[in-house]
Parts: sequence; structure tokens; C-alpha cells
Amino acid sequence: MRASFTLFGGLIALVIAAALAGLGGGYVPLSPADILSGLSGVGDPRLVAIVREVRAPRVLLGLEVGAALGLSGAALQGLMRNPLAEPGLIGVSSSAGLGAVIAFYFGLAALSPYALPLLAMAGAVAATLVLLAVAARDGSTLTLILSGIALSSLSVALTSLAMNLAPNPYAITEMLLWLMGSLKDRTPTDALTALPFILAGGALLLTAGRGLDALALGEDTARSLGVDLTRLRLRVIGGVAAAVGASVAVSGSIGFVGLVVPHLLRPLVGHEPGRLLLPSALGGAALVTVADLVTRLLPTTQEVMLGVVTALVGAPFFLVLILRARREAL
Repeated sequence: MRASFTLFGGLIALVIAAALAGLGGGYVPLSPADILSGLSGVGDPRLVAIVREVRAPRVLLGLEVGAALGLSGAALQGLMRNPLAEPGLIGVSSSAGLGAVIAFYFGLAALSPYALPLLAMAGAVAATLVLLAVAARDGSTLTLILSGIALSSLSVALTSLAMNLAPNPYAITEMLLWLMGSLKDRTPTDALTALPFILAGGALLLTAGRGLDALALGEDTARSLGVDLTRLRLRVIGGVAAAVGASVAVSGSIGFVGLVVPHLLRPLVGHEPGRLLLPSALGGAALVTVADLVTRLLPTTQEVMLGVVTALVGAPFFLVLILRARREAL
């Protein structure tokens, strides 16, 4: 119990530190006093605008998106009993991105602020259902990865087709932004639009902890403990779809967060899927916020996209996991 309090305390402190660094770091460095003045709306109007209109929405979205991706990755790994499951790796994020691209292509995003998150969530639901069906038949790591690659390839192909047939350059630009992933130029409205869906999805996933712990012992054991596996699957599917879909709708596809964070934290919670959920949300929030700060601090002529940074970190990490799993299997 004491170890749990220490872990949560450390993660909460890390999230707070990441948020403060995100508010203070950038082209114009700000002191803690400047941040406080900017948030309260007093002092230099330029600093107030930087804090409230530019950095605060980015930090808030970074916390939201990171928490959603970290939590979703941990829940998917527990549901499929596969440590390599992750929304981006298994095609959920790319399918959600396809839904967002469809909203842009048909002009639905301009008609309603909820069209984009709803279509993104619909894409995430479709991909998650397909993967769940595959996992039920053959839950091997190789089958899951190949199925994810197939879903990602199909989503990318359909997205490329939409870009090829896009009616104007503005639509193509918006599609590319969502494909690469970024928190740049986001507004408080974006953060508030995604928040209800992420909170709803996160609540569903957090309530699945007991069922995931039982499922780790096997499906028969979980049933004997009174766990309704159908309801558990639907709860995780709905939660992942809502959280990932809303995240993609406001930030684009940001991969590997749901893979890296649970793997780093799993040994600290005794490898229990239920206990891993909330720490993964906190760790994901800190990771995405710090990664977004890195995109602003890199000495490049144009800001590097957030999805590129997470991929550069996550891809080698995933390769190490594959090699480790292969050694353990020998």
C-alpha cells in the first residue's frame, strides 16, 4: 500500500512538473511568476495571451491526450492479455484518423463541432471490434500484430484515396496535420470539446480494473469469479473508442504512448492489469506533455510534429520488446 502511494505521488508530481514546464518553456521562456500572472489574467497582456491562448490549451490537451492513450494502451493489453497491444500499433488510432479524414473530406467538420470526434470514435470502434474478434480466435502476438498492420494499411490506403480526391488544398493540409499528430495552434475550445469524451471513456476503462485482474487468470477463472466477459469487452471497447477517438479528433494520430508507458510502469504495480490503469493515465499525460515541449524546443526552422517525436522514441522501444520476447521464448 505504501508503495502504491509513493508511485501515485511521484506520478502526480511528474505530471505537475511537466505541466509547469510546458507553460514556461518555448520561444519566450516564462518564470513561475509569469505563468501565475498569465493564468490569472493580470500583468503584461502579451504574457497573458501567450499563457492563456497558446500554451495553456496545448498543455491541457497534452494531459488529456496522453492520459487517454496511456490508459487505453493499458486496458487493451489487459483485455487481450498481450503486452504488445496499443491503440496506434494495432490500427485503432489510424482507423480513428480515417474517421476524422472522412469528416474533413465531406465537410462535416465545418457543419458541427461534434462531427469530427464522433466519426473518429466510430473508426476506433470498428477497428477495436475487428481486433477483438481476431484475438478471440487466435490471441497470439504475431496474429495480433499482423491484423493491426492490415487494419493500419487499409486505413492509410483509404486516407490516401481521400487526399488524392480532396476538393481543395485546405482539406489536404488538415488531413496531413491529423495524420502526423500535433498540438500546435489548438484553442481552449478544442480542449473542452475532447474533454467530455475522454472523461467518459476513461471512466469506463477505470471501472474495468477488477474484471481485467480476473481475466489475467484466464477466461474460465474470470467467469467463475462472476465476471461478465461480454460486458467487460464492451466496456473496454467503448472506453478505448471514446478516449482514442476524441484524442485523434483534436491531436491527430500519436503512436506508441499506450505501448511505452504501461511497459515502464507494469513492474511497479506487480504486473496487475487493474492497478496499472490509473498510473498509465498519469504517465501518459506526463509523457505527451514533455514530448510536446520537446517539439517546441528543438532548434529547427519548422516545429517538429508531435507524432514524429513519439514515433522516434516508441519504434526503437517496440523493437527492443520484440527482441526480448523472442529471447524469452527460446
